[in-house]
Amino acid sequence: MKSILFVDDESKILDGIKRMLHGDRHRWNLQFVVGGQAALLAFETGSFDVVISDMLMPGMDGATLMGHIRERSPKTARIILSGFSDAILSARAASVAHRFLSKPCSATDLQSAIEHVCTLQELVCSPEICRIVGSVGELPSHSTTFIKLREAVANPDASMVIVASIIEQDIAMSAKILQLTNSAFFGLAQKVSNLQNAVAYLGMETIKNLALASEAFRMFLPDARVPQSVCDSIQQHSLRAAAIAAVLPLNRETRELTILAAHLHDIGRLFLASTMPLEFCSTLDLSLERGCKPFEAEEQLLGTSHAEIGAYLLGLWGIPNLAVEAIAHHHRPTRISHSEMDCTVAVYLADFLAHELDAHPTGSMGCEVSEADRACLETLNLISKLDAFRELALQSCNESGSRSDSI
Repeated sequence: MKSILFVDDESKILDGIKRMLHGDRHRWNLQFVVGGQAALLAFETGSFDVVISDMLMPGMDGATLMGHIRERSPKTARIILSGFSDAILSARAASVAHRFLSKPCSATDLQSAIEHVCTLQELVCSPEICRIVGSVGELPSHSTTFIKLREAVANPDASMVIVASIIEQDIAMSAKILQLTNSAFFGLAQKVSNLQNAVAYLGMETIKNLALASEAFRMFLPDARVPQSVCDSIQQHSLRAAAIAAVLPLNRETRELTILAAHLHDIGRLFLASTMPLEFCSTLDLSLERGCKPFEAEEQLLGTSHAEIGAYLLGLWGIPNLAVEAIAHHHRPTRISHSEMDCTVAVYLADFLAHELDAHPTGSMGCEVSEADRACLETLNLISKLDAFRELALQSCNESGSRSDSI
């Protein structure tokens, strides 16, 4: 049974939540404490899968409490529940909390958030991986992109279009911007999956706070064991996959989510490179030694792959569920059923085509397809259309390369 801890400085609010979730007491172990100090005492005597805390509490606010919980119990999912909106405060909370809910919060919203987090915890089976992923409040940004962004926000003449184009080049920054935009602090009626829109919603002042004064962004200082070229290739491959996703035959809503998922699909590799460099390098060595794909080496050594790790992290951060599902299954899309080219199938195809173009930048016609990929493509009814998709991929990446050169 999952254990959930609720924290607020007002006992009446806690009583109200207890009444709302009375029917859930048989499936979850629900505990309620008044104030941050009481919450920390609760962690000394027990463990919790999820903690949901108010933001503005006297003595110890929610962000400070979440920071302590991250250190003491990183595997615990951390959710802020607040009726207060402030850009600087939200930026500070974003480095220690995974999700944000707004007050007043309905029973349905609370139940949905708890169910979502608990489901995600089952996605990555290893307790150690859950602990490591849970300790992450931010991912490192590429040093070149980080410097460009700081220079842009310090320039009074820089436009939001320029700032968005810089952020788009970095998958870690993109994920953090989307986490913040989709948080309850900004009270949007629906999830934002378009990065340009996300940057516009946050505004220049919030972006400046993130870039100049927040722990939510930090520069990537790679471990000496991880070649910089590997980290560069992760970024470039993700941009190429997103460009391919943009031209696949999808409806408008599915296309937007697919571009987002393709952009972030390998964020789990960035996570491994930055937080588990020894294990990351071991998977690269095993991949070369056995001639297998990196995700297969990860499964052998870690018991899971960057696909599930990335999906778990992004799911905690509130990235739209369909995009999270596509990221989790982007190497094995046939694990779930499909009636058409949905987001998951499209991300698999974009990733597959991007890898072909990574190996053959001038064109991938006639590339040999592995037995596993051929079987997958046949199951998804894509094999007969592969050459046409290859042509689209080559054209899209040539066009996106021209655009990025002009930024």
